[in-house]
Amino acid sequence: MSITITQITEHPRKPGRFQVHLDGTRHATVGLELIVRLELRVGRSMGEAELAELDEGARALATYDRALAMLAVRGRPARELRRRLVQKGEEAVHVDAAIARLEANGLLDDRAYAVQSSRSKLAAGVSRRRVRDELTRRGVDRTLADEAVAEVAEEDAVDERDAALTAARRKVATLGRTEPLARRRRLYAFLARRGFAADDIRAAMEIALRDVDAADGVDGVDGVDGAEASDDALDPDGDTASGAET
Repeated sequence: MSITITQITEHPRKPGRFQVHLDGTRHATVGLELIVRLELRVGRSMGEAELAELDEGARALATYDRALAMLAVRGRPARELRRRLVQKGEEAVHVDAAIARLEANGLLDDRAYAVQSSRSKLAAGVSRRRVRDELTRRGVDRTLADEAVAEVAEEDAVDERDAALTAARRKVATLGRTEPLARRRRLYAFLARRGFAADDIRAAMEIALRDVDAADGVDGVDGVDGAEASDDALDPDGDTASGAET
């Protein structure tokens, strides 16, 4: 049994993609590479083995295009991209091929992702430790994550205590006239979730809360420490994954 290619047209919405019609019915979306490799042309008859190769190539291309679309939304490390594609139902063999192709074309680069993500997070006032942990959670190699964070911190002259103070001031501005002790506990937990060390947290709180505490007649940072704030800081319903306050 053979089927004839009756039409090959450019895809109306996907540049560089072509629709292959068999016996008058649209059958598969392919790329130029597959057209050349399988010698696809109008009028050619295809047997079962050739049809199977066409279908396999079309599925592999669909996985690659899906990976491209996901990267267009936001950058991802290779391990996370692979996990998400498999979760979406893509075949592992096609996922591996897509990732290898993306890496070969320079479109998927764990080091570039780690540096870009580190720069964005550190500039937003997230601690180095938290940035490293988030990178490894997303699938970046631990050594690579360490190197990326250290590189960005050095290039951008990131000071951990200054970063804690910046984050604290931003958070205080959202707390309004919260009761003083509750305000301190929430601020401590917020900074702890961002991965700052206890000494840096207390130093940041002392400065960030100075004005609002004076208005409320509260002195210093007494009344809140790591032990009291630990339950809040480790709250599974909080923002332990992203560093953003809910």
